[in-house]
Amino acid sequence: MKRVFGAAFTMAATVAVGLSWATIGNAACGKVSISEMNWASASLMANVDKIILEKGYGCEVELVAGDTMPTFTSMNEKGAPDVAPELWANAVAVPLKKAVGEKRLIVANEGPISGLGEGWWLSPYTAKKHNLKTAADVIARPDLFPYAEDKSKGAFVGCPAGWGCQLVNQNLFRAFEMEKKGWVLVDPGSAAGLDGSMNKALTRNESWFGYYWSPTSLIGKHSLTKVDFGVPFVGKDHWDNCIVKPEKECANPKKSAWTTSVVNTVVTSNFKKNASVALDYISGRVYPGSVMNKMLVFMDTEKAQGKDAAYEFLEKYSNVWTKWVSPDVAKKIKASL
Repeated sequence: MKRVFGAAFTMAATVAVGLSWATIGNAACGKVSISEMNWASASLMANVDKIILEKGYGCEVELVAGDTMPTFTSMNEKGAPDVAPELWANAVAVPLKKAVGEKRLIVANEGPISGLGEGWWLSPYTAKKHNLKTAADVIARPDLFPYAEDKSKGAFVGCPAGWGCQLVNQNLFRAFEMEKKGWVLVDPGSAAGLDGSMNKALTRNESWFGYYWSPTSLIGKHSLTKVDFGVPFVGKDHWDNCIVKPEKECANPKKSAWTTSVVNTVVTSNFKKNASVALDYISGRVYPGSVMNKMLVFMDTEKAQGKDAAYEFLEKYSNVWTKWVSPDVAKKIKASL
């Protein structure tokens, strides 16, 4: 009987100690709110962060619907949500710099996804077959990308009307003198039209040349080749005061590489103070661009939401995410899957 009660007491004590340590672990992280922005890669990242912070660090995580401007404004003015996993910082560059300087926000990770950005892309087999590496190489061969309405000209597929990149493509089209060299700048009409033009050509093994961005499911699905502009970035002054402006405000656009896309993981100062145990993870996680594109293909093909995609990523790419955490944390996360 003594042994029974002794064992029971020992077990109770062990459980109590375990619970106390669990409480300490939770207290070290506490409640965390993460913005789940309304595009696939951001949703995936938010859900991966939720699982890792909950299962690995004992945080209590809430996902909050968001988008670039509303999320940034809320974080800056209200201190919530705590984390924006994928903030495209070019859109908020000036107020973000101010918020960081005034210690309201912290850029916890300057590059959570590698190999991303906007630019010009072409079908990979065309690039390989004809050794097309730079914009000059491509522009010299309009015959490889025949325009549907006039086969004697090449088709460069730009951005739909109303998109900021429409003006950039129009000005770079002029800067590289593409019309004179036998090209037509094609307006795809809509996002669906842009995607459709690429899908139609590439599923038929036809050549395609145009604007797009990464990470995206279509870049991953078709393994498109990004074009090297062959010239350096023209500089912020000319880009901001000419390249992004309507033609009447940019009489003489200069050749330029596309401006660098800046994507950060941004956290509030409260997150650093209250959940510092998890900040090392947030600061060190980087998704290889090729892996992110594959995950976006999975999400598109399987119609998977962020939560399902997060579990797929954690199960399939342990060689990636286990480098972001300690062995003990990785063990806890694997046990939870």
